[in-house]
Amino acid sequence: MSVEVMSLGCRLNISESEEMRAMLAQADNMVVINSCAVTSEAVRQTRQTIRRARRKHPDARLLVTGCAAEVERDMLAAMPEVDGLVANDAKLDARSWNVPPAPRTMPSRYSRAFVQVQNGCDHACTFCVIPRGRGGSRSQPVVAVLEDVSRHIEAGLNEVVLTGVDLTSWGSDLPSSPGLGQLASAILDAFPQLPRLRLSSIDGAEIDDVLFELLAFEPRMMPHVHLSLQSGDDMILKRMKRRHSRADAIELVARLRQHRSDLGLGADIIAGFPTEDETMHANNVSIVRELGIVHGHVFPYSPRPDTPAARMPAVNPALVKQRAAEVRDAVADMRRDWLESLIGQPLNVLAETDGTGHAENFAPVILPEGTQPGSIARITPTRVVEGRLA
Repeated sequence: MSVEVMSLGCRLNISESEEMRAMLAQADNMVVINSCAVTSEAVRQTRQTIRRARRKHPDARLLVTGCAAEVERDMLAAMPEVDGLVANDAKLDARSWNVPPAPRTMPSRYSRAFVQVQNGCDHACTFCVIPRGRGGSRSQPVVAVLEDVSRHIEAGLNEVVLTGVDLTSWGSDLPSSPGLGQLASAILDAFPQLPRLRLSSIDGAEIDDVLFELLAFEPRMMPHVHLSLQSGDDMILKRMKRRHSRADAIELVARLRQHRSDLGLGADIIAGFPTEDETMHANNVSIVRELGIVHGHVFPYSPRPDTPAARMPAVNPALVKQRAAEVRDAVADMRRDWLESLIGQPLNVLAETDGTGHAENFAPVILPEGTQPGSIARITPTRVVEGRLA
């Protein structure tokens, strides 16, 4: 074995893991855990992954990086399986690993390119430790992003996904404070041959006018929006220190759907946030139906150390688990109806490496045998099979 990189958590971690895998190609007998700390469960999974990796590779040098390596540094450093930690903001620097940098090549593990354009966060949501794990918001300049996208296009990839911790804050720290829409426009203008540009999770409160116009009218901008919603209740949103209201989210989605009726909507939702009562929970469930959320990331609230939310009156853990299940059920109902509504509609599907693919609105599709991974196939589904169109 040379190097194995295991990634937990967000799409940004996936992107960074691919860069590390290429950068560390000349390393010898090394395991890297790119960790996540967004919830207590994520930290538990990080520890579990470390133990599993050590059992599989007893003689390897095992190093941990990522958000948990910052937020839970002492705990992870004390694990007997861990040989060392690498700072999250230094993990893409070969010098941090004491290995010679390998020639930069494009990863082949995915059919789409995850391009990191932003890192860190300047906000102070009361439940979140990510700013401690990632630092303040930092944007990649347009020129650097275009160079990165160019390499992926030259490697033959047909879809680029822009990623970041707080993606829609891109540009706030650059001269003249351009918005994310300006970056997306620059990519689409520079690469007319790129058929698909997609965004990872975005904050609806930060969508600039140019970005809205692209999402509403540009056919190469995928009709797939994943909102950092977090709650459907206004009081809980205030206690989270979010910058939008329930009405703001409803108005934004309605405006987008006026122009993109094929929009596939996703959202992050936290169930059982401290002080949440039954009415607040009901608002969490109803926002799923009111917005038509079909790609749901539902998290049962878990307290993170040294956050304001951890000091608020907690909801019983069993009730938190129950409420999360009810929100997931609401998303599952919406997703089932949505997939059935797509039967008989021609879809352009980007083929993955496992015989499946995703349509422009991120609907999952089972592809005909022999479809080339990375290609875009025109498919008219006739049925839904185990949660996928076929």
